[in-house]
Amino acid sequence: GAVEESRGSGSSLMINDDCKYYGGGFFRARLTFPPNFPDMPPSMTFQNPIPFHPNIYPDGKLCISILHPPGEDEFAYEEASERWSSVRSPESILVSVLSLFHSPNTESPANVEAGRLLREDTKEFRKRVRVCVRQSQEESF
Repeated sequence: GAVEESRGSGSSLMINDDCKYYGGGFFRARLTFPPNFPDMPPSMTFQNPIPFHPNIYPDGKLCISILHPPGEDEFAYEEASERWSSVRSPESILVSVLSLFHSPNTESPANVEAGRLLREDTKEFRKRVRVCVRQSQEESF
């Protein structure tokens, strides 16, 4: 059978210092584009050190509406307008991801522990985030 290839590209996100939790962080991620892009969304996976974030699975995979397949959400968490559309660009993905670092979504967390700490123990959440920000800085320079 035919072998399908996916295109990938690396990205680095430098979080500006005014970010409440992740300021100064320097995180690397990989956008992987499926063969049927732009009809279907790419996926984004963070490289080590993986940010401690409610919307990033412990394996680094990002969970964000803009990267969910187009159409209606079977669980009714998201509007179709929040999901992937072929008119979106890789740049719009990065803008949405940066926004997610500034305002994490705790409603349906990919990292349950990070979501719980952000809701219930902000001090411990900040402590865990500062560790991953420091690691990201050490590995980047």
